[in-house]
This record gives sequence, C-alpha cells and structure tokens, in this order.
Amino acid sequence: MPSTLPEGEVAPLDGALPESAVREAASRPLGFYLHVPFCASRCGYCDFNTYTARELGGGGSQASYAETAVREVLLARRVLGELDRPVDTVFFGGGTPTLLPAADLGRMLAAVRDEFGLAPDAEVTTEANPESVDPAYLDELRAVGFNRVSFGMQSASSHVLKILDRQHTPGRALQAVKEATAAGFEHVNLDLIYGTPGESLDDWRASLESALSAQPDHVSAYALIVEDGTQLARRIRRGELPMPDDDDLADKYVLADELLSAEGLRWYEVSNWARSTAARCRHNELYWRGDTWWGIGPGAHSHVAGTRWWNVKHPSAYAERLNTNQSPAQARETLDEETRRIERVLLEVRLEAGLPREVLDEPGRAAADQVVEDGLAVMDGDRLVLTDRGRLLADAVVRDLLP
Repeated sequence: MPSTLPEGEVAPLDGALPESAVREAASRPLGFYLHVPFCASRCGYCDFNTYTARELGGGGSQASYAETAVREVLLARRVLGELDRPVDTVFFGGGTPTLLPAADLGRMLAAVRDEFGLAPDAEVTTEANPESVDPAYLDELRAVGFNRVSFGMQSASSHVLKILDRQHTPGRALQAVKEATAAGFEHVNLDLIYGTPGESLDDWRASLESALSAQPDHVSAYALIVEDGTQLARRIRRGELPMPDDDDLADKYVLADELLSAEGLRWYEVSNWARSTAARCRHNELYWRGDTWWGIGPGAHSHVAGTRWWNVKHPSAYAERLNTNQSPAQARETLDEETRRIERVLLEVRLEAGLPREVLDEPGRAAADQVVEDGLAVMDGDRLVLTDRGRLLADAVVRDLLP
C-alpha cells in the first residue's frame, strides 16, 4: 500500500503502557476508532490502508474481521485496566465499513460497550460509501446503536467522480442522506473534495448546492491532496492531468464557506461546518485536542497521554498477532512535552475556539502579535482565532507560530 508508517521504537508484545499514561488518560475524553480496511474498489486519490480482496489469506478476510477486531478490544481492556471511564465517541472508518454486514459492525460496537461502557450521550459514527447501504441496512445500523453516519459524496459532477475513480452516481449520496434520516440517525455528514483536476468553479458550486439540498447537519470539505504512490499522482506525473492550483483551491474554499454559512452551517474547524454544536463531530474534536483514543485494526493509530503507537498494516499480519495473543502494535513513540506543545499549535489553531496564547513560546507569542497585525487572526480573550483570511493561510500561520 502507498501509505507508510514511521519507524518508532519497539512496542511491548503485551501492549502494556506506562502507568502514568493510563492515570493521565482518566481525566480526558476516551474514543475508539475501528478501522475496516476493505473497499469494493480503490479510488485513484486514496492512500489509506485499504484492500479490495475479500479474502487475503492468513486470517485476513472480511468474514472473520469482526472477530479479530473484537480481540483487540479485549486487549485494550486488559491494557487500560486501571482506566475507569465510559467511551465518549466510537468511529468506524476505512476503507468502507459498510461493506461488512451491519451485524458485524454491531458486534464490534457491542464489544466496546460491554468492555468499557458507553457514555449516555456517546457519539457512534460509521463512514459509508453511498452505494454500500440501503434503507434496510441503515435501519439495522440504527438498531445496533449507531447514531451518526458520514457519506463520502465528494462531488455532484460525473466527470469529477470519474477522475476520482468514485463508483457512485452523483445523486446517490443525496438519497442516502434521506434514507439515513428516515432510519432515525441523529446526525448525517457529507464529505466533499474540491480541487480535482478538471473541476470548474461552477462544478464546485453545483456540488455544494446539491449537498445542501439534502439538508445534512454537517459538511466536511477538503482540498484534494495528491499523495505519492496513488494512481492520481502517477497520472499527474505523466502529464495526463494538471496539479491542483493554489489560487483555484482558495477560491473554492471561499465559495464553500459562503454557501455553507448562508445555509446555517458554521465552521468550527478549518475544513468542517456544522449546523449546531451538537452536530459537530466530537470524535474528530477528540483528535484535534489530543485526548485519548484507541485505534482498532491494521495500520490504526492510538494515543494515550503522550504515548502513541500504530498497528501492523496488513490484515493477515494483524490477525496473526491477535490470534497468538500478541499486541498488533508495530511500534510506538513517547511524546515529550515540547512535541505535545507543538502538536497543540498545529491542531488547535485550526479550531473556531482558537489556540490559547499560553501554549506558545516566547518567539511564538511575538509571531502571534504579527499574525494579528497582518489580519490573519484576532485575539478573543486569551485565544488566538483565525480570521476568514487566516483560514485560507492556516498552514502559513502555523509556520509563523513555530519559528
């Protein structure tokens, strides 16, 4: 697979964590990410750890996947034995989780609930390709405990979907939103991508208007990133397609914010808009604020109080580790205080709530004054908050704040 994992340090075979990490985690929100690495086909822009075969050998099959993932949930319970708090968020991603039977997703969710408990208001999300679900499937998901679904719409333009190698028709995502609402899902997100080669500003406007017509309560809009090793990168390298243009991306971001805001969706992270505070993706907020999450599945990453680790990538290797009562962790790293501070700057400056000024060091505070003077941010109390123009230049702001 094109995506790579860092080297890190050796992870213990039993998955044990420092006692201090488990103690600190008790005071932070807890989430679980469950990675389902299977897809019906590979999208040309994707570098996620995914596989298109139903049977990969060595125990790496769709049919046995839920059982294997449950084994890692049980491992998490042993490792976090001193942690006594319910799970705030559960997120199934991929891949395409909804390629598995809804009962398998329910079984994995039940393992998390049985071992850790779910908070009364727990957010339970699954990603889904629009063509991978139908009303009966969504009804079953709702019945086993899911209350949020995120559909990968990407675009309403047929020629854009073709370049991205997406398989669904332009209108299918809109119908899926209606079906999810009818099934009783409390929150529905649509994922969009802008900047695909050949996408005009009018194409992007049509995609936004189409998405809004379905009335989701959350929209994520991401600029296309050309990842090394993907089919899209190879096509661009061969000159078949142009690279995304920064000015075009900026124009499309401005249009997205304009149209989404006009329909009552407010930005709360640079690439995410929600109709209300309740509609925000709390699981992603957990990542952005450096809280605690355990990543289940091949290639999944976890973080507990400054200890971060990542699992072996291949489903067969993942299954082999767990079937022999070993942690699937390939390696891990312990973040020192300065690294954790830097990561706070990288992530929290992108949030509507802004970055506490106290997180910055002395050169960073001087840079923050200049950022404000340049009109890229304002001070809201003790927090540095990006302006509309600052959101367009968020990466540059971060570079300034970390001189």
